[in-house]
Amino acid sequence: MQYLSTRGGGSAVSFSGALLAGLAPDGGLYVPASWPRFEVADFAACRSLADVARTLITPFAAEDVLATAMDEITVEACNFPAPLVDVPGAGYAVLELFHGPTAAFKDFGARFLAASLARLRPAGAKPLEILVATSGDTGGAVAAAFHRRPGIRVAVLFPKGLVSPAQEQQLTCWGDNVQSFAVQGSFDDCQQLVKAAFQDPVLRARHELSSANSINLGRLLPQAAYHAATALAVWRRDGRPASFVIPSGNLGNALACVWARHLGLPIDHIVLAHNANRTVPDFLAGKPWQPRRSIATLASAMDVGDPSNMERLKSLYPGLPALQAAVSAEVVDDGAIRRRIAADYAAYGRIWCPHTATAAEVMARMPAARRAAGAWVIAATAHPAKFREIVEPLIGRAVPVPGSLARLYERPSSKVEIAPKLAALRAALAADAGGSGAGR
Repeated sequence: MQYLSTRGGGSAVSFSGALLAGLAPDGGLYVPASWPRFEVADFAACRSLADVARTLITPFAAEDVLATAMDEITVEACNFPAPLVDVPGAGYAVLELFHGPTAAFKDFGARFLAASLARLRPAGAKPLEILVATSGDTGGAVAAAFHRRPGIRVAVLFPKGLVSPAQEQQLTCWGDNVQSFAVQGSFDDCQQLVKAAFQDPVLRARHELSSANSINLGRLLPQAAYHAATALAVWRRDGRPASFVIPSGNLGNALACVWARHLGLPIDHIVLAHNANRTVPDFLAGKPWQPRRSIATLASAMDVGDPSNMERLKSLYPGLPALQAAVSAEVVDDGAIRRRIAADYAAYGRIWCPHTATAAEVMARMPAARRAAGAWVIAATAHPAKFREIVEPLIGRAVPVPGSLARLYERPSSKVEIAPKLAALRAALAADAGGSGAGR
């Protein structure tokens, strides 16, 4: 299997080459040169999420050096559950993606990528520098997955003051081979810094760079696997395809669901639930594609004004009519998020994080006939305990904290503040490599 840039530049690379590079040399994102196709029967012997992941991902690693390790990698990445839980009276089920080490859906992809890259590091090689921009959850998941991995360093870039206190603790509590940088700007500034770093000859000469954002192929395929496993469960139970409502920011999770459907899994409608950052909904409504500065919202991990994975969506659906037929999108503002958290706790006893609440709000708006006609699933992307300061006043009670989060909250934290400039990132990485982080 070979991979090409969405921008058409450069030559094809292998699966492991795409994972190591993160971003293509021309600034594009790697996509498969050809697509495998699956039938439901291909997953008949699968008994776990790891089984589904192995079956789904193995063709993407065909003839690659990682092919023989795919059994081990998928077990390592998917060794915690992603249960599908019915919400009685609501007319939909919830795919709970927050049972991993950092209580967010990004644990699956981060662990897969870490397990893969760790196997690609030859003894004595120059350390691999993982750059990750985060609006909240990505950085914590990546830091946890790569923490103390030999031969790998991680630089986490997050927007200063624009993540929740719990998220910031998850981003800054690691030390060792993980360094956290509070960027004086938005998530888009962080993301642009990472992309600029890959194009910068100075940094490329000093460091072997890779990325753990959803621009990296290795983040997306495990996410496609849990959408596939959910669709298979719905198909076997109800005999009809699943339809998904997915909280969306940088579009990695939504794209993974689109890819699962493209591969032949029984998936029908895919609805993107956005917060007030409406670049994608506006585009799907027929307005020109216009990236913009992100707006800070309660659903901070979705505060993205220039989502990277739109490039992959446009690659798969080159014309707007085709893209509009493939996905739809709705906007949910902070007021609606607050009301939905309170209303669904009162009605169903469910406690949503602000991101999951965007999906629940989209479901609540959906006409009854459309809801009844589909087997609807909303993606619960983070545990509400990560947003206690928002959720608890709305439901009038304390949110239980999972043990994995409680342990992270007890760790000391450390961060370095930098300007949103490439020169500042260069200096920070050089200082880190030359100081206490040199042996990370």
